[in-house]
Amino acid sequence: MRRRRTRSSAALVLVLASAGCRRSEPPLPEAAGPPFDLVYEKVIGGNKDLYVVQKGQTAERRLTDDPAEDMLPRFSKPDGRSVIFSSSRTGTFQLFEVPLEGGVPRRLRETHAKEFQADPSPDGRRLAFLSYKTGPECLFVMDRATGRAQPLVCHKEGSVLGNPHWSPDGTRIVFSSNVFMGHQIYIVDLATGVQTRLSGMLSGGCEPRFSPDGRHVVHVSRGHHLPRSWLVEHDLDSGQARVLVGWPALNYDPVYAPDGSEIAFASNVGGDFAIYRQRLSDGRSWRVSEPGWSRDPDYAPRR
Repeated sequence: MRRRRTRSSAALVLVLASAGCRRSEPPLPEAAGPPFDLVYEKVIGGNKDLYVVQKGQTAERRLTDDPAEDMLPRFSKPDGRSVIFSSSRTGTFQLFEVPLEGGVPRRLRETHAKEFQADPSPDGRRLAFLSYKTGPECLFVMDRATGRAQPLVCHKEGSVLGNPHWSPDGTRIVFSSNVFMGHQIYIVDLATGVQTRLSGMLSGGCEPRFSPDGRHVVHVSRGHHLPRSWLVEHDLDSGQARVLVGWPALNYDPVYAPDGSEIAFASNVGGDFAIYRQRLSDGRSWRVSEPGWSRDPDYAPRR
C-alpha cells in the first residue's frame, strides 16, 4: 500500500450566527412520521437491538432481537431494502445485513478480527468499515461483488477511527480519528489517498456525515470532553460552520434526510438518549423514539 500524507485544513471559522447558536425550540410530540424510514439502535431491558420507524408513521418496530449487541445501523444503498449493522452475536463484532421487513441477518464477512461501523457507497457496490484485521484499527473498503477488501486509511498504533461516511458522488469518505490531539474530522480522497483535516484543532469533532449535495459535513463538536456537545454544519467551500443543534445536553449522531430538509440525531436533553428530528428551515424539533436509550439513527435513501 502506497504511503499517504495528511495535510491540515485552514483554521475553522465557526460562525455562531444568532439563528444558529440559540437553542432550538423544545422538542414537540411527534405529530407526523419522518419523511423517510428511520432506523436506530435501542436498549430495552438491557438488550441492544435495531428499531425502525417507517415513513409517515410514528410507532417504532423492532427489527432485530438477539441477546448480543446489534448496533450502528446503515440502510443499504441505493434501494434501502435492508439494513447493514454491527453485531457481537458471533463473540466479536462483525458485519451483518437484515431485510427491512425483518428476518434472519446474513453475515457479510467472516474474520476473527473486530469489524464494525460499516457504510455502503451510494451505488451499493462498495462498503467502508473499520477493522483490526491487519493489526491497528484501519478504514477498509470492500468490493461487495468479490468480497475483496483493502485498507484505505491506517493511522499510527493506538489510533481510534470512527464513523466513515461516503460522499454522494462516491469519491471521498469522511471519518474521525484521534491520531493527533483528540478526535478530528478528516476527508480522504479515494483516488489519491490524500487526507484533509476539516475540524478545528481546539474544537475537535466526531461522527461526521456528508449532506445530500456533498457541499456540507455535519459533525459533533464537543471541545474535548465538555459536558455538552454541538451539532455543527461545515461548509466545504467557504470553510465556515454553523451550529445546527446547541441544546444544553450531549447531542450526537447527526444524519441528513436524503432531501436535505432535516436531520435526525440523538440527544440526552430529556434524560436518557433518544432520537430526535429537526427541520433545518426553522429549527423545529420532534422526538421520534419511544422510551428507552436510543442512538445512531439513519435515514433510508430515496426510492
